[in-house]
Amino acid sequence: MGNEMLIGYSFWGFLGPGVLDTPDGGRSHRRTLIDGLRARGHDVVFLQADRDLLEAGHNLTSTYRWDDGFPEIDALFLEWRWPIPARNTTPCGAEGHTCDLHRQQDLLDHYTLHGVRTIIWDKDLRQAPHDPVRTLGHVVTCEAALHPSSEAISLLFPIDDMALDTADPASLAGQTRDLDLAYVGNQYDRDDMFDHFFAPAAAQHRHLVAGKWTRTMRWPRVRFAGRMPFTEVPHIYGRAVTTMLLLPQRYAIAGQMTQRIIEAVTAGCLPLTPAPIHAAEVFAPAQLHITDGAHASRLITGLCAMVGTDRHIELLADCLHRLEIFRLSRQLDILDTLLAPRHTAGLVS
Repeated sequence: MGNEMLIGYSFWGFLGPGVLDTPDGGRSHRRTLIDGLRARGHDVVFLQADRDLLEAGHNLTSTYRWDDGFPEIDALFLEWRWPIPARNTTPCGAEGHTCDLHRQQDLLDHYTLHGVRTIIWDKDLRQAPHDPVRTLGHVVTCEAALHPSSEAISLLFPIDDMALDTADPASLAGQTRDLDLAYVGNQYDRDDMFDHFFAPAAAQHRHLVAGKWTRTMRWPRVRFAGRMPFTEVPHIYGRAVTTMLLLPQRYAIAGQMTQRIIEAVTAGCLPLTPAPIHAAEVFAPAQLHITDGAHASRLITGLCAMVGTDRHIELLADCLHRLEIFRLSRQLDILDTLLAPRHTAGLVS
């Protein structure tokens, strides 16, 4: 390429399966992106704590490297962290404290404020729109949305090219499935969609909800299984005919789809997509769009009846094709453009 760089990468999470009690959705795609950067000739050093080793006991230091100091780097890449009261806003050493936010600020102070090219990946849409760092000419904010905020660049959660190219809809359609509907993910800001779409359909179908849901009294007919090991995610989707793409409102408005669509579709689980999501037609065919829980329930009945048929295979093939927007090589092309010496924020539209 002729533009190989040493990238200082800051993330608060895991490269491997991690631990059970974590909301880290980045496990599904972080390593894919990093390995893709390395395959294109870049080098990567991680600048937050090695949680894989410290918390999960997984030693990955023979493959990757961490540095808790301030090594010389060509570019800084931040998976954006935000204030979480009683967690990363407390003094260092306090009970329950995590130092991700403090470390991020130290990195910004040391690198970004001294002119090092910085890419901020605001995966949770938590960066303040008027954050002064966004105005710096050598800083670009990326969002995992089809319709990012002003001046931000779209950088989606990646799926490995080979995984997409080798996915076989006929084989997936032929699998035995004992669940009509499954949802894998945490409760955060999803109560309204869950109320409107999922709960009424779940009351009529075999279902399972895996993840951290702490306020569930209002849904007595829903089966909550609690948190599952990350390695169980594909198995849960592999058991289910359908899932639902439930999003916080800020994601739905921006057309930001989580990694769940990739996990589900590659396991042969059809993604029922609430029609109000911005760009719903990009993520799933119109036949899988739902307007409310009653509509979802009727649709699930019909989809369960067609499992293993040619129509089922066609639907899965359509859903797999729509994952093209997440293809790793496309996301790496975006990053290579942002990392190129000629790039400034004004050159990317």
